[in-house]
Amino acid sequence: MNNVVAIDGPAGSGKSTVARGVAAALGLSVLDTGAMYRSVTLAVLNAGVDPTDAAGCALVAKDSIIEAVDGSVFLDGTDVGETIREPGVTAAVSIVSAHPAVREILVAQQRSWAQRNQGGVAEGRDIGTVVFPQARVKVFITASDEERARRRVSDEKSAGRDAEIADVQNAMASRDAQDSGREVSPTAIAVDAIVLDTTDRTAEEVVADIVRRFNDVTEQR
Repeated sequence: MNNVVAIDGPAGSGKSTVARGVAAALGLSVLDTGAMYRSVTLAVLNAGVDPTDAAGCALVAKDSIIEAVDGSVFLDGTDVGETIREPGVTAAVSIVSAHPAVREILVAQQRSWAQRNQGGVAEGRDIGTVVFPQARVKVFITASDEERARRRVSDEKSAGRDAEIADVQNAMASRDAQDSGREVSPTAIAVDAIVLDTTDRTAEEVVADIVRRFNDVTEQR
């Protein structure tokens, strides 16, 4: 399955907004894989399982029904779009998502999603390197640490949660280190990925850039 746009990048880089825009422009479905890992983490916490318990987390992941498609996130039929963004989940998601068995389960689900949809736009941290290494277009989106923190604070305040830039920036740095340092599927830039810095670019500009590249590659096929 290579009719896929793979969008990777750290938190606050703008990849979710860009992924939705690209999907809308190309008429494709969009998959937020980060929301899937957050949903498993929420299920782990709800079940009273220690996030460091690899076997326990894998069992929860196997038994959970997760749908994180086109902007909606459901865990076992319940809308958890807001709940998975709460501090407790944010603090534990890097721990839960580092377990190899958890990643194996969710990667299989992500690939199955692409098969059912005959492609799509998938965003996360290991999409171009692990989940869809044959994606038609691979993009790694980044932004300055300050801009990423500013965006996340804006999102938190929009959701009615208090947040300070310094605290958010420290938390992001910690998660970046955890995600890039894990043994299985670390955050990394695929060798054939396009790196786009969104610090001083609008989402519309980035979306247009990716859509153009996708169309160029498609025409060459």
